[in-house]
Amino acid sequence: MPLTPLDIHNKEFSKGFRGYDEDEVNEFLDQVIKDYEMVIREKKQLEEKVAELTERLSYFTNIEETLNKSILIAQETAEEVKRNAQKEAKLIIKEAEKNADRIISEALSKSRKIALEIEELKRQSKVFRTRFRMLVEAQLEMLNNEDWDHLMEYEVKEIELDEQENISQS
Repeated sequence: MPLTPLDIHNKEFSKGFRGYDEDEVNEFLDQVIKDYEMVIREKKQLEEKVAELTERLSYFTNIEETLNKSILIAQETAEEVKRNAQKEAKLIIKEAEKNADRIISEALSKSRKIALEIEELKRQSKVFRTRFRMLVEAQLEMLNNEDWDHLMEYEVKEIELDEQENISQS
Protein backbone atom coordinates (compact mmCIF):
# COMPACT_ATOMS: atom_id res chain seq x y z
CA MET A 1 0.00 0.00 0.00
CA PRO A 2 1.45 3.40 -0.96
CA LEU A 3 2.48 5.99 1.55
CA THR A 4 0.04 8.77 2.39
CA PRO A 5 1.01 12.29 3.45
CA LEU A 6 -0.23 11.39 6.95
CA ASP A 7 2.16 8.39 7.02
CA ILE A 8 5.02 10.68 6.16
CA HIS A 9 3.91 13.25 8.75
CA ASN A 10 3.60 10.70 11.55
CA LYS A 11 6.86 8.95 10.76
CA GLU A 12 9.12 8.97 13.80
CA PHE A 13 12.79 8.37 13.42
CA SER A 14 14.78 6.87 16.21
CA LYS A 15 17.29 9.18 17.68
CA GLY A 16 20.82 8.25 17.76
CA PHE A 17 23.95 9.82 18.99
CA ARG A 18 24.66 12.82 16.97
CA GLY A 19 21.79 12.15 14.63
CA TYR A 20 20.25 14.48 12.12
CA ASP A 21 19.05 17.93 13.02
CA GLU A 22 15.43 17.42 14.02
CA ASP A 23 14.20 20.78 12.68
CA GLU A 24 15.88 20.20 9.35
CA VAL A 25 14.37 16.72 9.03
CA ASN A 26 10.93 18.07 10.02
CA GLU A 27 11.22 20.89 7.47
CA PHE A 28 12.23 18.45 4.81
CA LEU A 29 9.40 16.11 5.73
CA ASP A 30 6.93 19.03 5.59
CA GLN A 31 8.16 19.84 2.09
CA VAL A 32 7.89 16.17 1.05
CA ILE A 33 4.35 16.06 2.47
CA LYS A 34 3.34 19.17 0.49
CA ASP A 35 4.85 17.86 -2.72
CA TYR A 36 3.41 14.41 -2.18
CA GLU A 37 -0.08 15.86 -1.50
CA MET A 38 0.23 17.89 -4.68
CA VAL A 39 1.22 14.79 -6.68
CA ILE A 40 -1.71 12.84 -5.18
CA ARG A 41 -4.15 15.67 -6.09
CA GLU A 42 -2.75 15.84 -9.61
CA LYS A 43 -3.01 12.08 -9.90
CA LYS A 44 -6.63 12.19 -8.72
CA GLN A 45 -7.44 15.00 -11.17
CA LEU A 46 -5.77 13.07 -13.98
CA GLU A 47 -7.66 9.90 -13.04
CA GLU A 48 -10.94 11.88 -13.08
CA LYS A 49 -9.97 13.39 -16.43
CA VAL A 50 -9.10 9.91 -17.79
CA ALA A 51 -12.46 8.58 -16.52
CA GLU A 52 -14.28 11.50 -18.16
CA LEU A 53 -12.38 11.07 -21.42
CA THR A 54 -12.97 7.30 -21.33
CA GLU A 55 -16.68 7.96 -20.88
CA ARG A 56 -16.70 10.45 -23.77
CA LEU A 57 -14.70 8.01 -25.90
CA SER A 58 -17.26 5.32 -25.12
CA TYR A 59 -20.06 7.73 -26.10
CA PHE A 60 -18.37 8.61 -29.40
CA THR A 61 -17.57 4.95 -30.04
CA ASN A 62 -21.26 4.16 -29.62
CA ILE A 63 -22.15 7.00 -31.99
CA GLU A 64 -19.59 5.69 -34.49
CA GLU A 65 -21.03 2.17 -34.28
CA THR A 66 -24.55 3.53 -34.69
CA LEU A 67 -23.48 5.61 -37.69
CA ASN A 68 -21.71 2.62 -39.24
CA LYS A 69 -24.83 0.50 -38.78
CA SER A 70 -26.96 3.29 -40.25
CA ILE A 71 -24.63 3.57 -43.23
CA LEU A 72 -24.80 -0.17 -43.79
CA ILE A 73 -28.59 -0.12 -43.55
CA ALA A 74 -28.73 2.84 -45.94
CA GLN A 75 -26.42 1.05 -48.39
CA GLU A 76 -28.49 -2.14 -48.20
CA THR A 77 -31.68 -0.13 -48.66
CA ALA A 78 -30.16 1.70 -51.62
CA GLU A 79 -29.13 -1.62 -53.18
CA GLU A 80 -32.61 -3.02 -52.62
CA VAL A 81 -34.22 0.08 -54.12
CA LYS A 82 -31.84 -0.19 -57.07
CA ARG A 83 -32.66 -3.88 -57.58
CA ASN A 84 -36.39 -3.16 -57.35
CA ALA A 85 -36.04 -0.29 -59.81
CA GLN A 86 -34.16 -2.54 -62.23
CA LYS A 87 -36.85 -5.24 -61.91
CA GLU A 88 -39.56 -2.66 -62.47
CA ALA A 89 -37.69 -1.25 -65.47
CA LYS A 90 -37.41 -4.74 -66.97
CA LEU A 91 -41.13 -5.31 -66.43
CA ILE A 92 -41.96 -1.95 -68.03
CA ILE A 93 -39.72 -2.78 -70.99
CA LYS A 94 -41.33 -6.22 -71.41
CA GLU A 95 -44.79 -4.66 -71.21
CA ALA A 96 -43.79 -2.00 -73.74
CA GLU A 97 -42.38 -4.65 -76.07
CA LYS A 98 -45.59 -6.69 -75.80
CA ASN A 99 -47.66 -3.57 -76.52
CA ALA A 100 -45.39 -2.68 -79.43
CA ASP A 101 -45.73 -6.21 -80.84
CA ARG A 102 -49.50 -6.05 -80.45
CA ILE A 103 -49.67 -2.62 -82.10
CA ILE A 104 -47.46 -3.78 -84.97
CA SER A 105 -49.54 -6.93 -85.38
CA GLU A 106 -52.77 -4.91 -85.43
CA ALA A 107 -51.26 -2.44 -87.89
CA LEU A 108 -50.16 -5.26 -90.20
CA SER A 109 -53.59 -6.86 -89.97
CA LYS A 110 -55.29 -3.55 -90.79
CA SER A 111 -52.81 -2.95 -93.59
CA ARG A 112 -53.59 -6.37 -95.13
CA LYS A 113 -57.31 -5.74 -94.75
CA ILE A 114 -57.03 -2.32 -96.41
CA ALA A 115 -54.90 -3.81 -99.21
CA LEU A 116 -57.59 -6.46 -99.80
CA GLU A 117 -60.28 -3.75 -99.79
CA ILE A 118 -58.24 -1.71 -102.30
CA GLU A 119 -57.90 -4.75 -104.56
CA GLU A 120 -61.66 -5.37 -104.29
CA LEU A 121 -62.40 -1.71 -105.09
CA LYS A 122 -60.04 -1.87 -108.09
CA ARG A 123 -61.80 -5.00 -109.31
CA GLN A 124 -65.22 -3.40 -108.83
CA SER A 125 -64.01 -0.25 -110.58
CA LYS A 126 -62.80 -2.32 -113.52
CA VAL A 127 -66.14 -4.14 -113.71
CA PHE A 128 -68.03 -0.83 -113.47
CA ARG A 129 -65.89 0.77 -116.20
CA THR A 130 -66.36 -2.25 -118.42
CA ARG A 131 -70.15 -2.20 -117.95
CA PHE A 132 -70.27 1.56 -118.40
CA ARG A 133 -68.16 1.27 -121.58
CA MET A 134 -70.50 -1.44 -122.87
CA LEU A 135 -73.51 0.76 -122.09
CA VAL A 136 -71.95 3.78 -123.79
CA GLU A 137 -70.96 1.65 -126.80
CA ALA A 138 -74.49 0.25 -126.98
CA GLN A 139 -75.89 3.77 -126.81
CA LEU A 140 -73.47 4.92 -129.54
CA GLU A 141 -74.39 1.98 -131.65
CA MET A 142 -78.00 2.82 -131.17
CA LEU A 143 -77.33 6.40 -132.16
CA ASN A 144 -75.49 5.29 -135.24
CA ASN A 145 -78.22 2.85 -136.15
CA GLU A 146 -80.71 3.83 -138.89
CA ASP A 147 -83.62 2.82 -136.77
CA TRP A 148 -83.02 5.92 -134.72
CA ASP A 149 -84.72 8.08 -137.30
CA HIS A 150 -87.69 5.74 -137.23
CA LEU A 151 -87.85 6.09 -133.45
CA MET A 152 -87.80 9.82 -133.79
CA GLU A 153 -90.81 9.65 -136.05
CA TYR A 154 -92.60 7.41 -133.61
CA GLU A 155 -91.94 9.82 -130.78
CA VAL A 156 -93.14 12.75 -132.83
CA LYS A 157 -96.36 10.88 -133.67
CA GLU A 158 -96.88 10.04 -130.04
CA ILE A 159 -96.42 13.68 -129.03
CA GLU A 160 -98.94 14.80 -131.69
CA LEU A 161 -101.49 12.28 -130.46
CA ASP A 162 -101.09 13.49 -126.93
CA GLU A 163 -101.69 17.05 -128.07
CA GLN A 164 -104.81 16.10 -129.95
CA GLU A 165 -106.20 14.29 -127.01
CA ASN A 166 -105.57 17.28 -124.82
CA ILE A 167 -107.36 19.50 -127.30
CA SER A 168 -110.35 17.19 -127.56
CA GLN A 169 -110.71 16.94 -123.82
CA SER A 170 -110.78 20.62 -123.43
